[in-house]
Amino acid sequence: MRDPNLASETLTHGVRVRVEPEYLPDQSEPSAGLWVHCYHVNIRNEGEAPVQLLSRHWIITNAEGKEEHVHGPGVVGMQPVIEPGRSFQYTSGCPLDTAVGSMHGSFQMVARDGARFDALIEPFTLADPLALN
Repeated sequence: MRDPNLASETLTHGVRVRVEPEYLPDQSEPSAGLWVHCYHVNIRNEGEAPVQLLSRHWIITNAEGKEEHVHGPGVVGMQPVIEPGRSFQYTSGCPLDTAVGSMHGSFQMVARDGARFDALIEPFTLADPLALN
């Protein structure tokens, strides 16, 4: 179940990143300390030149403040080039050991002229809806 109130959106150097989290109750086992979420990412190039996503850096924080850093090339096995006015979308997942947590980070991008920059990913909440009530 997606909750748009938990989403994040930010614009960095013409790259808009929107993330919508979704709790997956069928894959979660709260009695065993496992809450599974997926997140839907839309990366839109609002600039005037193509950009390529080279790598990612996620910071996952559980309800106790424990952080996990995830680094890697591309996303879902790809390093997409995003043309002006176009978007790239993907979905990935994240297990948590608490009912509530958050994620934020950045995508490392390169512009056509070789300039590198981080497209920021604002914090978004991962939560079992029952834990928020």
